[in-house]
Amino acid sequence: MTMSHPAATSEACRTGFADAAEYLTARVVFNRPIADGTFRIRLECPTLAAAALPGQFAMLRLPDRHDPLLARPFAFYDTFRTALDEIPDGHPAERRYADFVYLVHGKFTTALQHVTAGDEIVAWGPLGNGFAAVPSVDHLVLVAGGIGQTALLALGRERLGKAAYGHIGGHQTARRVTLCWGARTAAMFGDTSDFRAAGIDVHQATLDGSTGRQGTVIDLLDHLTAAGVLRASPAALHVACCGPDGMMAAVSRWTSHRGIGCHVSLEAPMACGIGICFTCVARIREEGGDGWDYRRTCIEGPVFEAPRIVWET
Repeated sequence: MTMSHPAATSEACRTGFADAAEYLTARVVFNRPIADGTFRIRLECPTLAAAALPGQFAMLRLPDRHDPLLARPFAFYDTFRTALDEIPDGHPAERRYADFVYLVHGKFTTALQHVTAGDEIVAWGPLGNGFAAVPSVDHLVLVAGGIGQTALLALGRERLGKAAYGHIGGHQTARRVTLCWGARTAAMFGDTSDFRAAGIDVHQATLDGSTGRQGTVIDLLDHLTAAGVLRASPAALHVACCGPDGMMAAVSRWTSHRGIGCHVSLEAPMACGIGICFTCVARIREEGGDGWDYRRTCIEGPVFEAPRIVWET
C-alpha cells in the first residue's frame, strides 16, 4: 500500500462544488417526527433547492449557538415548489424548499428536534459530487440501511423521469427502480410513501422480523435475487447505496462477487464541508493502480465507486 498526506492528492481536487455553494439563513417550514427518533425538516432556501442534485448535501447549523459550535452535514432528501404540498414535477429553478431527514443522535440533532416552524437555520450548499456518475441502466437498485434512504429518493425519482434537479434534461435514466431498505426494527423506518408514489418498488428487511424480510439487507438482496426480482444480467443492474459503513462494505462485496456496478454515499463525520479540515477523509484506491490515497468525502465524495473504497470494516 502507498500512503500520502491528504493534501498531496494526485487527482484534481473537485473544489467547484464548494466554490459554488451558497451561505444563507433558511426559514423552517416544519419539523416533524416520521419514525422512532427520526425527523423530517423542511427549509425555505430557494438557491439551495434550485441547485441541489441527487446525493449532494448541505451543512446545517443552529444560529446563535456555541454548543455545538460546528455545522453538521445533511443529505438532500427532496426539493419542492410549494411549502406544504409535495408536488413531484416542476422546473428546478422554481424549487424553493428542501427537505432533510435526520436521526436524533448527539448534541446537534437533539437540539434540532426542538426547532419549530418560523425558526431559522444557517445552511450552506449544495456540496459534494452526488450520484451523477451512476450510469443509465435497465434496473437501478437503491440499497439503504438505517436512514440511508435520505440520499436515495431524489436519485430514484430523477432516473424514472419523475423530477429534474439542478438542471434540465440530459440526466441518466432507469427503466425500473427498486428500493431495498434494512433496519433493526419496523419502528426505525420512515414513511415509504414517497418512494412508492414515484413508482419505486419497495422491499424492507428487519433484524427482528417485525416487518418485511427477517435479516439483513444482504439477506433481502439474496431473497430478491432468488425470487427473480433482481433477474436482469449484471450489466443491466446497478446499485446505489447509503447507510452504515459495515452495511455498505457488505453490499460492495455482494455486488463485486456478481459483477454488478455499485456506487456508495459515505457518511463520514465532517467539520467544515468544504475540504479545509480533512476530518472526513476516506481511503480510496488509485485509478489503474494497486495503491490508495486519502480523499475528502466532502469534496471528492460523498459518492464513490464501491470497489475503489478500502473498507475498514
